[in-house]
Amino acid sequence: MNNMFYKEYLKTRWYLLLMWLTTMGFAGYGLLRLHRVMALHGVSHVWEVMLTRDAIFVDLLEYVPLICGLVLALVQFVPEMYHKCLKLTLHLPVSHLKVVNQMLLFGVAAILVCSVCNFLLIGLVASQVLAVELWSRMLLTALPWYLAGLAGYLLASWIILEPAWSRRIVNIVIALLVLKVYFISSQPMAYVEFLPWFAIYTCVLLSLSWISICRFKEGKE
Repeated sequence: MNNMFYKEYLKTRWYLLLMWLTTMGFAGYGLLRLHRVMALHGVSHVWEVMLTRDAIFVDLLEYVPLICGLVLALVQFVPEMYHKCLKLTLHLPVSHLKVVNQMLLFGVAAILVCSVCNFLLIGLVASQVLAVELWSRMLLTALPWYLAGLAGYLLASWIILEPAWSRRIVNIVIALLVLKVYFISSQPMAYVEFLPWFAIYTCVLLSLSWISICRFKEGKE
């Protein structure tokens, strides 16, 4: 596993840095907006707009984790398919599902590390000026967006690893419908009661790539 993780790290390290900087930059910009409003109108005004106008200040992050997850899948798996490296990898004397799981787990771990860093930044900074009910509201509102980023990564991996173009088109339509679920409501904390199910729903998507790999091994075109 260590060798596989290191291989994936070498392949994606510059993009991982860009992904971390991008998400941290958007999170930081949201916090700058928070402090700017506070400096101009005071803490009481910030509390008022968060409670009465559903302001969360990090709304610019909404689609950023999704885009980052999609691009990570492209960076990680398109070269494997284009250069036919995956075919060689699957001929190693180990389970092909185990190999692909390790590749996917690397991507999942990278997204989770990036998400945790974002949450720590938002939580640590916002908690200095907001009550726990308000800064936790920001984090719980943003959590489905980060789950969407993870889902986007897993769905894009499933599509890229699929060997048949006709099947890829079907997979893309299914992926768009699945991802739409994460953005049905723009209201703060709209998904809070369903977050455990959302997390399970996202984890289940990991198994989709197994279908593509089995079809790849069977030589489907």
